[in-house]
Amino acid sequence: MKVNAKALAPVALVAAFGLGSLAPHAQTPAQKIGFVDVDGLLQTQAGPKEARAIENKLKTETADLQKQANAIIAKGNAATAAEKEKLNQLNATYQAKAQAAAKQVQALSTKMEAATKVVDTAISAAAKANGYSVVMDRAVAASSGLVVYADDSTDLTAAAQKNIK
Repeated sequence: MKVNAKALAPVALVAAFGLGSLAPHAQTPAQKIGFVDVDGLLQTQAGPKEARAIENKLKTETADLQKQANAIIAKGNAATAAEKEKLNQLNATYQAKAQAAAKQVQALSTKMEAATKVVDTAISAAAKANGYSVVMDRAVAASSGLVVYADDSTDLTAAAQKNIK
């Protein structure tokens, strides 16, 4: 019996795939993914705390301005010339207060950068100590739809907080 090379080709192909699938494959170890409340950690630091206080003060100071402006805007074309002038004054006052607040926050930039470095270092240390290969900001992950559910055991916020000095 003579064996033809063309007749053996399909058998050789099947054998190659079959034997190839039996070869051991390197398995990638499971990666631990953790989540951290970055904003909460930042609020424990001086710069972000001060910036939040400035923001809250601006909201409080401009709440009445907003109310008055909204009342005039609601009148639409029925607003008198005096009301329209008042609206322009309210807008100018609001802009001035917002710019002053922005300058105050800008003056805190060095403190903000230092706080971010402290928090990032604390998160990295907590992640490494607990065997996490990926850590995400919980708020960003949730708001982006990237993560729909995460068990509370994946929260590294408390561990990171312990690393903040």
